[in-house]
Amino acid sequence: MTSPFPSLRSALRTDLTSSLVVFLVALPLCVGVAVASGVPAELGLITGIVGGLVTGLLPGSSLQVSGPAAGLTVLVLTAVQEYGLSALGVIVLASGLLQLALGALRLGRFFRAISLSVVHGMLAGIGLVLILGQLYALADSKAPGTGTAKIAGLPGLAVDVLLSGPALTAVAIGAATIAVMTLWKKLPGKAQLLPGPLIAVGTATLATVAFDLPIARVKVSGLMEAIQPPGGSDFGKLAEIGLLTTIVAFTLIASAESLFSAAAVDRLHDGPKTDYDKELMAQGAGNTLCGLLGALPMTAVIVRSAANVQAGARTKVSRVLHGVWLLLFAALLPGALGMIPTAALAGILIHAGFKLLPVKELGPLWRQHRGEAVVLVITAGAILVTNMFEGVLIGLLLAVVKTAWETSHIHIDVTDPGSGPVQVRIAGHATFLRLPRILDTLEQLPADRPIELNLAGLRHLDHACMSALQHWANQHNAHTVQPERTRASA
Repeated sequence: MTSPFPSLRSALRTDLTSSLVVFLVALPLCVGVAVASGVPAELGLITGIVGGLVTGLLPGSSLQVSGPAAGLTVLVLTAVQEYGLSALGVIVLASGLLQLALGALRLGRFFRAISLSVVHGMLAGIGLVLILGQLYALADSKAPGTGTAKIAGLPGLAVDVLLSGPALTAVAIGAATIAVMTLWKKLPGKAQLLPGPLIAVGTATLATVAFDLPIARVKVSGLMEAIQPPGGSDFGKLAEIGLLTTIVAFTLIASAESLFSAAAVDRLHDGPKTDYDKELMAQGAGNTLCGLLGALPMTAVIVRSAANVQAGARTKVSRVLHGVWLLLFAALLPGALGMIPTAALAGILIHAGFKLLPVKELGPLWRQHRGEAVVLVITAGAILVTNMFEGVLIGLLLAVVKTAWETSHIHIDVTDPGSGPVQVRIAGHATFLRLPRILDTLEQLPADRPIELNLAGLRHLDHACMSALQHWANQHNAHTVQPERTRASA
């Protein structure tokens, strides 16, 4: 009988290697997401550590990796600007508790019912806002508050960069970071043993330190100093409607992003598939702890998860160990963060933002499913000009209306034999969306002749249509000598 220990040792060895790869991918992203969110860089590392050591140990998905996500950057930045950094812990804590409740009620699977066009539109909107905001960070400049203001301010930003030596230097560092990440993927496989984000940030950091470039760098406060548990006054803000709306937005977007990531990761490997309810509870447990520590919200991140699978991970050991490496780095080498130029992190997030844009998919989607493409574009645009929560709600409403319109097919056949009653047959789904067409057809019929209305082919007749048809019939009968004959069946 073959001993299981050799295969176990092989799995652990592979998971160890995978964890190092994920750590190297996660490190610059954790720091970059934190800086872009307007919070200390250490808070991004704390969320990554919790994602590995807490969420990584819990059941749900065995191979996807959790941490701070670029998809929530815009929402976090807005929340911090409106309610303050101290309130972030309350928001994340409440979102985590809601996720735990949703998972316990076995509602995780229902997140898969969200229209894909809305999800892609949400990601595209996040990508656009992220790119616009980081263009200002690329030049060591402060970004305006709204998406429209960011767009309007781009010409002025370009002029400022051209007239400022330090700003031009910062843009050059950021652009070089983007170029390294873009070109790194085109190198042979063996050359990609180290992740592109790490190489890009490392190169930018070495250049900044070696030439003592006059550009902004990451501000470091220390791991323990960055932890700010929410206080009593912060919990008092839960009475504000705006804060409650933000909590709902955090919960829905973080949950949807995590579970859609789980579905994508499941397609990348042949191992055990995700239990969506357990995974939602695992995310909730992680966010609850992040909230207590005052850290960034957590989601499952497809970039790290894909790197984990592609590196050969076989068990959850890899994602747990990646949290260990993040903890050791934050504890032993905190000063290294202070050497990283913020322009390089902006370059990483601009690159991440472009990857959220469905550039290749939009053309085929427009040719094959035009309605879905419209929903995607409008959702992204709504997020850009309003905010994340309102934009997603607009997208969901539009998707529901589109679906209702497409499913309410109606067929109207009018037969006039020349003498006798005019025969009208209505089949399909008669809903209020198709009511104008039904009434237009009926009102064009002769008012002085009897009408035989056949509703036997209807599969659904809603209250609005039923009331309108009855009203039309009463009016028509009042103007005809011969009563109208109507046949209908349930």
